[in-house]
Amino acid sequence: MDTKMLLKLLENQADPAKVSAMEAYMKNKFSFLGVQKPILKKIEREFFKPFIKDPIDWTFVEECWQQPYREFQYIAMDYLDKKKKELRPEDFSKLKELAQTKSWWDSIDQLDRIIGEITFHYPETKNIMRQWSLDEDFWLRRIAIDHQLMRKELTDTNLLAEVICNNFGQTEFFINKAIGWSLRNYSKVNPDWVRAFIDQHASQMASLSIREGSKYL
Repeated sequence: MDTKMLLKLLENQADPAKVSAMEAYMKNKFSFLGVQKPILKKIEREFFKPFIKDPIDWTFVEECWQQPYREFQYIAMDYLDKKKKELRPEDFSKLKELAQTKSWWDSIDQLDRIIGEITFHYPETKNIMRQWSLDEDFWLRRIAIDHQLMRKELTDTNLLAEVICNNFGQTEFFINKAIGWSLRNYSKVNPDWVRAFIDQHASQMASLSIREGSKYL
Protein backbone atom coordinates (compact mmCIF):
# COMPACT_ATOMS: atom_id res chain seq x y z
CA MET A 1 0.00 0.00 0.00
CA ASP A 2 1.95 2.92 -1.38
CA THR A 3 1.21 6.37 0.12
CA LYS A 4 3.07 8.06 -2.74
CA MET A 5 0.70 6.48 -5.23
CA LEU A 6 -2.20 7.41 -2.98
CA LEU A 7 -1.04 11.03 -2.90
CA LYS A 8 -1.12 11.15 -6.70
CA LEU A 9 -4.66 9.75 -6.73
CA LEU A 10 -5.76 12.36 -4.22
CA GLU A 11 -4.05 15.23 -6.01
CA ASN A 12 -5.80 14.26 -9.25
CA GLN A 13 -9.18 14.64 -7.52
CA ALA A 14 -8.37 17.57 -5.26
CA ASP A 15 -10.25 20.83 -5.56
CA PRO A 16 -8.04 23.69 -4.30
CA ALA A 17 -11.11 25.90 -4.03
CA LYS A 18 -12.39 23.66 -1.20
CA VAL A 19 -9.22 23.84 0.91
CA SER A 20 -9.93 27.07 2.75
CA ALA A 21 -13.38 25.99 3.94
CA MET A 22 -12.19 22.50 4.93
CA GLU A 23 -9.30 23.91 6.94
CA ALA A 24 -11.49 26.52 8.59
CA TYR A 25 -13.98 23.83 9.65
CA MET A 26 -11.12 22.10 11.48
CA LYS A 27 -10.11 25.41 13.11
CA ASN A 28 -7.06 25.57 10.81
CA LYS A 29 -5.36 22.82 12.80
CA PHE A 30 -4.64 20.70 9.71
CA SER A 31 -3.76 21.10 6.05
CA PHE A 32 -6.07 19.67 3.39
CA LEU A 33 -5.66 18.80 -0.26
CA GLY A 34 -9.30 19.62 -0.94
CA VAL A 35 -10.70 16.12 -1.52
CA GLN A 36 -14.27 15.96 -0.22
CA LYS A 37 -15.59 12.89 1.60
CA PRO A 38 -17.67 11.32 -1.24
CA ILE A 39 -14.70 11.49 -3.61
CA LEU A 40 -12.35 10.30 -0.88
CA LYS A 41 -14.54 7.25 -0.26
CA LYS A 42 -14.51 6.41 -3.96
CA ILE A 43 -10.72 6.63 -4.13
CA GLU A 44 -10.44 4.45 -1.01
CA ARG A 45 -12.65 1.70 -2.40
CA GLU A 46 -10.44 1.25 -5.44
CA PHE A 47 -7.20 1.67 -3.54
CA PHE A 48 -8.09 -0.81 -0.77
CA LYS A 49 -9.52 -3.48 -3.06
CA PRO A 50 -6.29 -5.44 -3.82
CA PHE A 51 -5.19 -5.38 -0.17
CA ILE A 52 -8.34 -5.69 1.90
CA LYS A 53 -7.93 -9.43 2.53
CA ASP A 54 -4.29 -9.06 3.61
CA PRO A 55 -3.31 -8.70 7.29
CA ILE A 56 -3.51 -5.19 8.69
CA ASP A 57 -0.76 -3.05 7.18
CA TRP A 58 0.32 -0.97 10.17
CA THR A 59 3.18 0.55 8.21
CA PHE A 60 0.63 2.03 5.83
CA VAL A 61 -1.45 3.36 8.73
CA GLU A 62 1.59 4.96 10.35
CA GLU A 63 2.73 6.49 7.07
CA CYS A 64 -0.74 7.97 6.54
CA TRP A 65 -0.59 9.46 10.02
CA GLN A 66 2.73 11.11 9.22
CA GLN A 67 1.40 12.78 6.08
CA PRO A 68 0.71 16.52 6.33
CA TYR A 69 -2.73 16.34 4.72
CA ARG A 70 -5.73 15.44 6.88
CA GLU A 71 -7.24 13.32 4.14
CA PHE A 72 -4.54 10.73 4.83
CA GLN A 73 -5.62 10.35 8.44
CA TYR A 74 -9.21 9.87 7.28
CA ILE A 75 -8.07 7.16 4.88
CA ALA A 76 -6.08 5.39 7.62
CA MET A 77 -9.12 5.37 9.91
CA ASP A 78 -11.44 4.16 7.17
CA TYR A 79 -8.95 1.38 6.47
CA LEU A 80 -8.85 0.37 10.15
CA ASP A 81 -12.63 0.50 10.28
CA LYS A 82 -12.80 -2.00 7.43
CA LYS A 83 -10.27 -4.21 9.23
CA LYS A 84 -11.63 -3.69 12.75
CA LYS A 85 -12.75 -7.30 13.21
CA GLU A 86 -9.10 -8.29 12.87
CA LEU A 87 -7.93 -5.98 15.65
CA ARG A 88 -6.55 -7.62 18.79
CA PRO A 89 -5.77 -6.41 22.33
CA GLU A 90 -2.10 -6.11 21.41
CA ASP A 91 -3.06 -3.38 18.92
CA PHE A 92 -4.09 -1.01 21.71
CA SER A 93 -0.66 0.59 21.96
CA LYS A 94 -0.70 1.48 18.26
CA LEU A 95 -4.23 2.85 18.46
CA LYS A 96 -3.36 4.87 21.54
CA GLU A 97 -0.46 6.46 19.69
CA LEU A 98 -2.79 7.40 16.83
CA ALA A 99 -5.29 8.87 19.28
CA GLN A 100 -2.64 11.03 20.91
CA THR A 101 -1.08 12.26 17.66
CA LYS A 102 -2.76 14.93 15.54
CA SER A 103 -5.71 14.70 17.93
CA TRP A 104 -8.95 16.46 17.22
CA TRP A 105 -12.62 15.52 17.46
CA ASP A 106 -12.76 14.18 13.91
CA SER A 107 -10.09 11.54 14.52
CA ILE A 108 -11.13 10.73 18.09
CA ASP A 109 -14.79 10.22 17.14
CA GLN A 110 -13.84 7.60 14.57
CA LEU A 111 -11.13 5.92 16.60
CA ASP A 112 -13.49 5.45 19.57
CA ARG A 113 -15.68 3.04 17.61
CA ILE A 114 -12.69 1.23 16.14
CA ILE A 115 -11.28 0.79 19.64
CA GLY A 116 -14.73 -0.18 20.90
CA GLU A 117 -14.65 -3.15 18.57
CA ILE A 118 -11.74 -4.59 20.56
CA THR A 119 -13.41 -4.10 23.95
CA PHE A 120 -16.56 -5.75 22.62
CA HIS A 121 -14.80 -8.91 21.46
CA TYR A 122 -12.18 -8.96 24.21
CA PRO A 123 -13.96 -8.00 27.44
CA GLU A 124 -10.73 -8.18 29.42
CA THR A 125 -9.67 -4.97 27.68
CA LYS A 126 -12.48 -3.02 29.33
CA ASN A 127 -9.99 -2.26 32.08
CA ILE A 128 -8.05 -0.20 29.54
CA MET A 129 -11.14 1.95 29.06
CA ARG A 130 -11.40 2.36 32.82
CA GLN A 131 -7.79 3.52 32.90
CA TRP A 132 -8.27 5.86 29.95
CA SER A 133 -11.33 7.39 31.61
CA LEU A 134 -8.99 8.72 34.30
CA ASP A 135 -6.11 9.74 32.03
CA GLU A 136 -4.79 13.29 32.03
CA ASP A 137 -5.26 13.32 28.23
CA PHE A 138 -8.89 14.31 27.77
CA TRP A 139 -8.95 12.80 24.27
CA LEU A 140 -8.35 9.35 25.78
CA ARG A 141 -11.09 10.08 28.31
CA ARG A 142 -13.44 11.01 25.47
CA ILE A 143 -12.72 7.69 23.77
CA ALA A 144 -13.44 5.83 27.02
CA ILE A 145 -16.78 7.62 27.39
CA ASP A 146 -17.95 7.14 23.80
CA HIS A 147 -16.39 3.82 22.78
CA GLN A 148 -19.73 2.01 23.21
CA LEU A 149 -21.68 4.32 20.90
CA MET A 150 -24.07 2.40 18.62
CA ARG A 151 -23.82 -0.75 20.72
CA LYS A 152 -27.50 -0.37 21.63
CA GLU A 153 -28.85 -3.13 23.89
CA LEU A 154 -25.38 -4.69 24.10
CA THR A 155 -24.05 -1.67 25.98
CA ASP A 156 -22.25 -2.50 29.22
CA THR A 157 -24.13 -0.06 31.46
CA ASN A 158 -21.89 -0.66 34.45
CA LEU A 159 -18.87 0.36 32.42
CA LEU A 160 -20.73 3.27 30.86
CA ALA A 161 -21.74 4.60 34.26
CA GLU A 162 -18.23 4.17 35.64
CA VAL A 163 -16.39 6.03 32.88
CA ILE A 164 -18.95 8.84 32.96
CA CYS A 165 -18.80 9.19 36.74
CA ASN A 166 -15.00 9.32 36.50
CA ASN A 167 -15.41 12.51 34.46
CA PHE A 168 -17.84 14.51 36.55
CA GLY A 169 -16.73 18.00 37.49
CA GLN A 170 -14.92 18.65 34.21
CA THR A 171 -14.88 22.00 32.45
CA GLU A 172 -13.61 20.54 29.17
CA PHE A 173 -16.27 20.97 26.47
CA PHE A 174 -15.28 17.79 24.63
CA ILE A 175 -15.70 15.71 27.78
CA ASN A 176 -19.06 17.12 28.81
CA LYS A 177 -20.32 16.82 25.25
CA ALA A 178 -19.13 13.19 25.10
CA ILE A 179 -21.02 12.36 28.29
CA GLY A 180 -24.18 13.80 26.79
CA TRP A 181 -23.71 11.97 23.51
CA SER A 182 -23.15 8.61 25.17
CA LEU A 183 -26.31 9.01 27.25
CA ARG A 184 -28.37 10.35 24.36
CA ASN A 185 -27.32 7.47 22.14
CA TYR A 186 -28.15 4.84 24.75
CA SER A 187 -31.47 6.52 25.55
CA LYS A 188 -32.73 5.38 22.15
CA VAL A 189 -32.84 1.80 23.44
CA ASN A 190 -33.09 2.27 27.22
CA PRO A 191 -34.57 5.65 28.11
CA ASP A 192 -35.50 4.52 31.62
CA TRP A 193 -31.88 3.75 32.49
CA VAL A 194 -30.67 7.09 31.14
CA ARG A 195 -33.44 9.01 32.88
CA ALA A 196 -32.64 7.34 36.19
CA PHE A 197 -28.91 7.97 35.73
CA ILE A 198 -29.42 11.66 35.04
CA ASP A 199 -31.85 12.01 37.96
CA GLN A 200 -29.35 10.37 40.29
CA HIS A 201 -26.32 12.40 39.16
CA ALA A 202 -27.82 15.69 37.96
CA SER A 203 -26.13 17.71 40.70
CA GLN A 204 -22.73 16.47 39.53
CA MET A 205 -23.30 16.79 35.80
CA ALA A 206 -22.59 19.75 33.54
CA SER A 207 -25.69 21.37 32.06
CA LEU A 208 -24.36 20.53 28.58
CA SER A 209 -24.24 16.82 29.46
CA ILE A 210 -27.76 16.89 30.87
CA ARG A 211 -29.12 18.78 27.88
CA GLU A 212 -27.52 16.43 25.35
CA GLY A 213 -28.33 13.30 27.32
CA SER A 214 -31.99 14.27 27.75
CA LYS A 215 -32.63 15.12 24.10
CA TYR A 216 -34.71 12.00 23.35
CA LEU A 217 -36.24 11.48 26.79
